[in-house]
Amino acid sequence: MPILEVIACSVADAVEAQRGGAGRLEIVRAMDAGGLTPPVSLVREILAAVSIPIRVMLRENSGFDAGGQAAIEQLCRAAREFAALGVDGLVVGFVRARKLDLAPAQQILSGAPGIKATFHRAFEELEDVVAGVAALKTTPQFDHILLRPARVRELRQLVERAAPELTIIAGGGMDGDTIRALRKTTAIREFHVGRAARQGADIGQPVDAGRVRDLAALVAG
Repeated sequence: MPILEVIACSVADAVEAQRGGAGRLEIVRAMDAGGLTPPVSLVREILAAVSIPIRVMLRENSGFDAGGQAAIEQLCRAAREFAALGVDGLVVGFVRARKLDLAPAQQILSGAPGIKATFHRAFEELEDVVAGVAALKTTPQFDHILLRPARVRELRQLVERAAPELTIIAGGGMDGDTIRALRKTTAIREFHVGRAARQGADIGQPVDAGRVRDLAALVAG
């Protein structure tokens, strides 16, 4: 089933995204830093305002490393809190020296055992993405991987290797033309947008239901 996932940083963003036909939300703060862990209070308010599934970013720095034990423990607490709210899933992933750093993610997800997770763009930093897919399949909570459109084209075979346990989402600099092209040339049917769903396609502006509606129509084909 085709899905348009929209980044939301506020309740207003979430409501507009749902009104425009988004199928799922990714909740973050500091979108200009690539998305960091949002406040629990914000996630609670968004859950009360919309009915579509939401996934929540778990990330405390702009890089792709897990940080020290204190940072990991902080993310463990956040994962438990978000899971208790009833979110659809979490967004998490760490890479060290271009290799999958799976242990911290497993530790974080162990505190929310019923929750699924998306491995975010850190996946692109791996020197061996095929091995990365195989490793992620050992942690059943992971069910999605986010990749930029250019990498999706480059790694089309990864879609087949990932299935059926893992679904590839195309995201990062996504716009209508890119969605249209990927729909025609790949098996990708889930798309993740941030800037393209916002007024004036400006990262600092709020989500616009009209822009989401146009993108959702392209995703639906």
